[in-house]
Amino acid sequence: MVNTAYDTDLQHTARQTPAASPWAAVGVSALEEQVYQAVLHQPDAGAAGWALLTGASPARVREACNRLLALGLIQPPDSMGGLRAIDPRVAIRALIRRRETESELLAATAEEIATAYEAGLLREEPARLIEVASGEGTIAARLEELYARAEHEVCLFDTPPYLAPPAPQADLQADLLRRGIVSRGIYAATALEDPNVLSRTWKMVGLGEQARVLPSVPLKLLVVDGCRAMLPLTASAAGGYCAVVVWHSAVTEALQKLFELAWQQATPLGRAAGDGELSEGERTLIRLLAAGMKDEAVARHLGVSLRTLRRRVSELQERLGAASRFQLGVRAAQRDWV
Repeated sequence: MVNTAYDTDLQHTARQTPAASPWAAVGVSALEEQVYQAVLHQPDAGAAGWALLTGASPARVREACNRLLALGLIQPPDSMGGLRAIDPRVAIRALIRRRETESELLAATAEEIATAYEAGLLREEPARLIEVASGEGTIAARLEELYARAEHEVCLFDTPPYLAPPAPQADLQADLLRRGIVSRGIYAATALEDPNVLSRTWKMVGLGEQARVLPSVPLKLLVVDGCRAMLPLTASAAGGYCAVVVWHSAVTEALQKLFELAWQQATPLGRAAGDGELSEGERTLIRLLAAGMKDEAVARHLGVSLRTLRRRVSELQERLGAASRFQLGVRAAQRDWV
């Protein structure tokens, strides 16, 4: 039996034209939302009754029901007959998680397509490979752009002379770490002789940067996500600087490899954490990784973003001197952490 009072309310809702429905964000149309609400409020009305409640034809209601079944918002008929709504607290959260996973996959696909797009541009116009930036102001603007576009990791060689005033770049690095992006820096020992540079470096380490030291580094360098880089060209006696921004190419891949070789030879800055300094959250993270859970599942379990999770894993590898997750698991097992 159809409740006419609810019928009036639903039809009144259907006549409203809100600017945007939150259901649209998870792929539910206006009619599907109405049918879902009808199933929730009057599960025994059946397709004919829901058609009366929504003002749609029975055929369109059945199509909406099939769509709601596919989305996991309602369940198929049971032994008692009839469709039933799944607990919204469970169904809607599952739908949101599914959408988040799809969005992450789409973002990964976009990155792959962008790589092909950039390669095509370079073949047509090789001059696009590099951009020359002159003067502190221009260089600072390019640095800000590179940091803002970082998605996974930033690697840097730090040595005098500096291409831009240190304070703004330190702010950019701090914001990068707060976004959960991995930051690795190799510092020249001569640079750390400056108390201001050393103080800034300790601040970055406190925020989560992985820092190592070499007696000297080959050049000042910033590599973002392994596909964009900035390095100096000249430093005039008058104090004017000239730098080059290199876009994704064999050059940036070679610069990333140069950094990785230096990283293996560099000495970690700061003391390693002992067994007793491992937090409960870090122990939980190691146990979940050892159980073979995927990053997405571990991040949901810990209530953190994928970027934050990957940064924490990278930090644990750094503390244990593990070059890979496999080594991290082995060394954690040796300490009876899992």
